[in-house]
Amino acid sequence: MIVDFRGIPTMKQYAPVVLDVTHSLQQPNQSAGVTGGRPEMISTIARAGIATGADGIFIETHFDPANAKSDGANMLNLNLLEKLLTELIAIRKTINSL
Repeated sequence: MIVDFRGIPTMKQYAPVVLDVTHSLQQPNQSAGVTGGRPEMISTIARAGIATGADGIFIETHFDPANAKSDGANMLNLNLLEKLLTELIAIRKTINSL
């Protein structure tokens, strides 16, 4: 899957934009029959979304992603969420101050 951040400013002309970070990182059709993912890229995609003007983000999180009943392969571990949100708020504040 490819996330094209160029569309965010265009979509914002019509409605608020929420970026679905974790589903953007899914890797369907894995040989094991379970959807894979790239959780190590969650912070990168979230930061880029906020930097390009997304109004919000959607991130699936779990205290133990490896044992989640669904989409565990592309979830953010819950203990990493607060740090990421703090970073995203700082990015938003910086952009809004320009």
